[in-house]
Amino acid sequence: MIELKDIYKSFDDLEVLKGLDLEIKDGETLLVMGKSGCGKSVMLKIILRLLSPDSGKIIIDGVDTTFFSEFQMVSVRKNFGMLFQAGALFDSMTVWQNIAYPLLEHTDTPVSEIDERIYELLTFVGMEGNQTKYPNELSGGMQKRVALARALIMMPNYVLFDEPTTGLDPVTAGLINELIIRTRERYGVTSIVVTHDLASAMRVGTQYAFMSEGKITFTGSRAQIFESDNPALREFLKDASWQDRY
Repeated sequence: MIELKDIYKSFDDLEVLKGLDLEIKDGETLLVMGKSGCGKSVMLKIILRLLSPDSGKIIIDGVDTTFFSEFQMVSVRKNFGMLFQAGALFDSMTVWQNIAYPLLEHTDTPVSEIDERIYELLTFVGMEGNQTKYPNELSGGMQKRVALARALIMMPNYVLFDEPTTGLDPVTAGLINELIIRTRERYGVTSIVVTHDLASAMRVGTQYAFMSEGKITFTGSRAQIFESDNPALREFLKDASWQDRY
């Protein structure tokens, strides 16, 4: 389980997180919804301590990691994979090198085993046969599929998805959504997906949270979303264009 307790984070005079509380339970896919710029991506970076909170606690599997050193965080981050919004592949590396990088950097895994694992993951994301290509030879959707393979290469317990369908056409977005579902079903990971895309949220989540004014103001099931009297959530749901996409 991951717990965020009373998290505050500001950048100069801009308050982004204002006492955020959230629990992510093992095995679920938690969809964190909210308008663009509300602090969803900041929250993900705080979980990984890529950003440090101004105050509050970060508890991962019962351990308070809030004040862990960078050295201590190395072992924590090995339990996480992250799919960044833009994919964040290394332009100068091939697909194989991008996916292999975490294993080569942090383990002594034999190259033959890395080859097998990369083949398995590229097959899983529908990108087999592309090991020697570079990111600039791939479409945006293909880059995100490779980035997902990289996020899974260390066999993490948790996978974080930062706006995974942003900038993709509806067909490609649907493919990414299906991969998020299949990742949970096949690898048993706990996932946190942050998005302002209602179509994705309705498709892939098992539990939901809504962020507004720097806090989590709603948590519940898909059905409870539409029963909520939370005014900010109801305003968010007024954009019904997502209903025709899936």
